[in-house]
Amino acid sequence: MILCCGDALIDMLPMSTRDGHAGFRPCSGGSVFNTACALGRLDVPAGIMVGLSTDMFGQKLRDDLEQSCVDLSYVHFSDRPTTLAFVQVNDGDAHYTFYDEHSAGRMFSDRDAKFVGDDIDALFFGGISLVAEPVAETYTSIVENEGGSRLVVLDPNIRPSFIRDVDRYRKRLTRILNKTDVCKVSDEDMHWMFPSSDSVREKIDHLFDLGPSLVIRTSGAAGATAYLKDVGDVHHPATVVRVVDTVGAGDAFDAGFLASLYFAKHLDKIQIPNLSLNALQVALAFGATVASITVSRRGSNPPWRNELPKSFPKSIAD
Repeated sequence: MILCCGDALIDMLPMSTRDGHAGFRPCSGGSVFNTACALGRLDVPAGIMVGLSTDMFGQKLRDDLEQSCVDLSYVHFSDRPTTLAFVQVNDGDAHYTFYDEHSAGRMFSDRDAKFVGDDIDALFFGGISLVAEPVAETYTSIVENEGGSRLVVLDPNIRPSFIRDVDRYRKRLTRILNKTDVCKVSDEDMHWMFPSSDSVREKIDHLFDLGPSLVIRTSGAAGATAYLKDVGDVHHPATVVRVVDTVGAGDAFDAGFLASLYFAKHLDKIQIPNLSLNALQVALAFGATVASITVSRRGSNPPWRNELPKSFPKSIAD
């Protein structure tokens, strides 16, 4: 099972009321939540480790996780409030304002985290839960304790406006990357992490130096590229669709990419550094398709496996 460790929150998506006033519609979200749900819908065994509230928003998150076939045995429930993220969409791009003080997710601590069992093959981390304390240190400790024996996947999904202490966050990211096997970064993530005039290839090499053996770089409409340390790289163009909004696009890509490796039985710590470029090409294509279906819908609504094009290899689509 892939255990997704990180944020589950409510996205307050903009809408117009019947009388024409601006309003917001509550939708389940959070980058790690989105990835867990997308994996579950793709028939990949997936669970989530997070603090969830027992309030009405927390119940909605729980219901949506269960409906997407996500295992909840690693969830800690409390009566703290649910994190809210108010979303503004400009030209299809989403921008967020977070309300997270003393939330169930943010206050998730070492004493709330359950022992990672033998049923967990891979750990996925990312999102704002790597920024806010104490939860950020809780997840970092899990990475450091488990990263030596289990596959670790990281998508930092950096939200600069949410970061209060940049130096502390950079140091934490370095600790996590030291134990990371697979790192997915957007162009924006990468340039925030390495704000220098170095070339893209040099920045990818900086990531390799920190720990990962596989780096996936997503570039929006320009597609995605996978870089395998000491082997080479492969690119896949973005799937052309009518974009409704980009909420959850990167999270859906993560799920599709990991699902492809899971179905091909490549998702383990030993095989990742020895992947073929063809396997990476297939995984990029699958991630791009899952993301393209998601952006063609409003909000984060990743596809179920039976919605995938029948043109995909039998081991993936069927």
